[in-house]
Amino acid sequence: MKRWGIITTLLAVLLVAAAFRLAEKQGWLSLGAEAESMDGVIQEIALRDSGQKLWVKQDQLYKGDLLLVNSEHKVGAEGTQPDITELAGKPELLGRAALLDHKIELSRRVALKFAAMLDAAAEDGVTHFMISSGYRSEAKQSELYAQKGGDYALPPGYSEHHLGLSLDVGSTEGTMAKAEEGKWLEKNAARYGFVLRYPADKTQITGIAFEPWHFRYVGLPHSVIMQRNHLVLEEYLDLLKEKKTLSTKVDGESYEVCYYSPDEIAQLRVPKNRDYALSGDNRGGLILTVYP
Repeated sequence: MKRWGIITTLLAVLLVAAAFRLAEKQGWLSLGAEAESMDGVIQEIALRDSGQKLWVKQDQLYKGDLLLVNSEHKVGAEGTQPDITELAGKPELLGRAALLDHKIELSRRVALKFAAMLDAAAEDGVTHFMISSGYRSEAKQSELYAQKGGDYALPPGYSEHHLGLSLDVGSTEGTMAKAEEGKWLEKNAARYGFVLRYPADKTQITGIAFEPWHFRYVGLPHSVIMQRNHLVLEEYLDLLKEKKTLSTKVDGESYEVCYYSPDEIAQLRVPKNRDYALSGDNRGGLILTVYP
């Protein structure tokens, strides 16, 4: 009987191992139960123990679409997007927006997404957009800070405009707090990866007064999660750090997001046969976004 017991146990172990190998070949391996959802959208998942290991360079922790830049977190040179370009004379990047200054620059990738968003706004009859600011170098921010002071501008190194992911958007029809352009962006920008970075009711968290003109690209699904749950970037990054893994659907497509603290980055695994992106949070953590 003892012999048959050993054989039975061995067969069981082999079957479990084979099942794990099959799941790994199919991509992510789901190991955990779903946690309580927020707004019926976010579900905690356990996908961190499968996939292919990836070696991450140290500078990756300080670049990407989800970097937190504020009075406590300075952006480094690696945080600036590598595709900064002037918008003037490039209709594919400018789209339907006017320019306040022909020297305004932005990440080319982000400008293309912003132009596509304005095409969608035009379909709703909202067309009077104007870009008043985009990427700023530390030298430019230093000039602005010297001219306007701390009540209007952040010190050089502490502005989101250094990233090339943020832009100030106005309306030729009035202030953004009242114009249709401002209302449309506040309602719809998240569908295109953008968020209103400094809402009126989050000033104690962001440390910045209400800026209805300042929009930041964070990408999908992050923008949608933030909007649905009324989170600013500080709160969203704290949520990721707490939950570790989240899953959500946007327009029927499934996304997974995993957060790795500094001592967990060596455990990072990426899925097979799925696109993904990495972003630091500028606090030492790393965020893996898995696309549909």
